Amino acid sequence: MKWLNALKDYKLYLKIERGLSKNSIDNYALDVKKLITYLEDNDINQSPLTINTEVLQQFNYDIAKVVNERTQSRILSGLRSFFSFLIFEDYRTSNPLDLIESPKIGRKLPDTLSEFEIDKLIGAIDLSTPEGERNRAILETLYGCGLRVSELTNLKMSDLFFDEGFIKVTGKGDKQRFVPILKNTQKYINLYVNEIRTHLKIQPGHEDTLFLNRRGKQLTRAMIFTMIKQLAEKIGLKKSISPHTFRHSFATHLLQNNADLRSIQMMLGHESITTTEIYVHLDKSHLSKIVEKYHPRK
Repeated sequence: MKWLNALKDYKLYLKIERGLSKNSIDNYALDVKKLITYLEDNDINQSPLTINTEVLQQFNYDIAKVVNERTQSRILSGLRSFFSFLIFEDYRTSNPLDLIESPKIGRKLPDTLSEFEIDKLIGAIDLSTPEGERNRAILETLYGCGLRVSELTNLKMSDLFFDEGFIKVTGKGDKQRFVPILKNTQKYINLYVNEIRTHLKIQPGHEDTLFLNRRGKQLTRAMIFTMIKQLAEKIGLKKSISPHTFRHSFATHLLQNNADLRSIQMMLGHESITTTEIYVHLDKSHLSKIVEKYHPRK
């Protein structure tokens, strides 16, 4: 079996059997491609069925020289998944990565934004341009609904149920959930839709897409990242932020205002509440306040 054939079958497995999104599948495939490139560059002639622990150990040593521990751990995790797939399909009987340890890494939590910083970022948007009205609606939606950037770019006009106070979100693995949407967020989306979007020349296939670029096509993830980076620079924000920062801030602020973890889990679209517990960091002062307020022996 050749590497590219195995990779093609693996991607199909991730899509059909595991129901992963295109972005997740691409990330898993990228880990395998790194190994393929390493084998080619070092003239190592081993197939997916014959490659052994020694070769993978050397690959691990070499990638450790050029990437950080977190990236190294993620690559090894992706490769473990690939070889587990080969075992599942009876191509191999063992996983050559079983004896290779991933680097020990601490849990790194992303920066969050304070309510003041979010207000300042949104306030820095130039509303004299059509893109400004759109960008304000985008940031209000990211923060107001706690969306992933891919969920935002894929949001449809037909996903808006403002009368009921919800939007329908398609998350990882094409799983759908309904997320409450604030009246304030609805207001900014309606402004964008009625004042800006209605004047665009919308390209075929994008008629139902909510947020569009100037050419009437769906926005890319990179466009959202760039817009946020430029706003952060404009206000002199020193934190390293991304669209995901707004999602994390959404969850953190809800938790700090005593929302329950189960509700946050449902709104974020996490399959397991364990993911939410890791994702939403709790500071000690907040925990102390919860105990003081709710414990029967306070």
